[in-house]
Formats: sequence, C-alpha cells, structure tokens
Amino acid sequence: QVQLVESGGGLVQPGGSLRLSCVASGLTFSRYRMNWYRQAPGKERELVAGITNFVGSTNYADSVKGRFTISRDNAKNTVYLQMSDLKPEDTAVYYCNAVGILSVWGQGTQVTVSS
Repeated sequence: QVQLVESGGGLVQPGGSLRLSCVASGLTFSRYRMNWYRQAPGKERELVAGITNFVGSTNYADSVKGRFTISRDNAKNTVYLQMSDLKPEDTAVYYCNAVGILSVWGQGTQVTVSS
C-alpha cells in the first residue's frame, strides 16, 4: 500500500520553528520528487517547497525563501520541512506529495502560528 504520513505540526508562536516530517511507504522513495504544499482556510493549495529525486535540487515559494528548508533522507524514506521565523500567514494544513510514476498525497498536518 502506497502511503505518505506527515507529522510534526502544531501550535507555535510567531517567530518560532517547527520541523515537519513525511514518511513514505510502498514506493521506491529515491525515484520520487517530493513536495510540500499547504492550504489555508478559504485559499487554494499552494506549493511551498520541492526537492528532486536524485540530485536533490530544491525550490521554494517566494513567501518562504530564507525561512523554510526542505531536505530528504532516502535511507529513511523521509522528507522534511524545517520551518523557521514562522508567521501567522504560515498557518495552514501542510501536505506531503510524492511525484513519480504515481502522484501520492498525505493526509496533512495542521500548522497554526498564533500568539
């Protein structure tokens, strides 16, 4: 069974940090490009960051450049999103996405930035 399971979300104060994790199973992880998306209430889902399969090149939305870092550990079938200097506008459900032969989505993890 192909599955992505996110974890690490929660409530954090502005300026704080969180690290999201996404563990993949049922697929050859190293062959998949991995993305993090987010969706805030009333807004469309947007791409936050992506990392390619073999080379590990990364890309980021302008709104998170310099604050978020995406990384992957192919030995652990895991992709991470390190989020720093969090702002209230980062509040959203964050989704992990694997793109390769298949396109697979996780169930999402809530991130709330509030004082």
